[in-house]
Amino acid sequence: MSAWVQWLVIGWSALMVVFLSIGGFFMFRKFLFSMPRVDGPSVLERRRALIEQSLPLWTDEGKRLLNALVAPVPSLFRAAAKEAIAAKIAELALERGLSSIDPATIVEGYIRATPRQDHRHLHRRLHELGIDASPYRALLDPSGRWTKAELKARSKQSDRTRG
Repeated sequence: MSAWVQWLVIGWSALMVVFLSIGGFFMFRKFLFSMPRVDGPSVLERRRALIEQSLPLWTDEGKRLLNALVAPVPSLFRAAAKEAIAAKIAELALERGLSSIDPATIVEGYIRATPRQDHRHLHRRLHELGIDASPYRALLDPSGRWTKAELKARSKQSDRTRG
């Protein structure tokens, strides 16, 4: 066998090990979420129970807003992200005893369920949807590093990049 074929086989083998490791990690992570916890049901069961309890509280407008907020999430992960975010929104609504889930609760739940590193994209998404992010500033940037001028400049910059 020639040298380039051997390197091709070695490279292909390494690539397959990397891809299988990445896939295995996500499968194992999903498996861990479905395992019952010491204090009761699993994370996935808790999420589904919260969503089921809050179904009567959701309005059509609220569902549309949630779908609009999760639209930028890649389609492969959108269902899982939507379930996690809806569970956080449901948790907030049930804790507060709301009669219906309003847009403010949806945005707050979305911010709380989203990882910190995605908050800069979230701020831009809120601006695109015409939602004022200033009431959620403490949630989006708890350190207080962003001034109003910087937030305005960020939104103008995102307008320029889209246009």
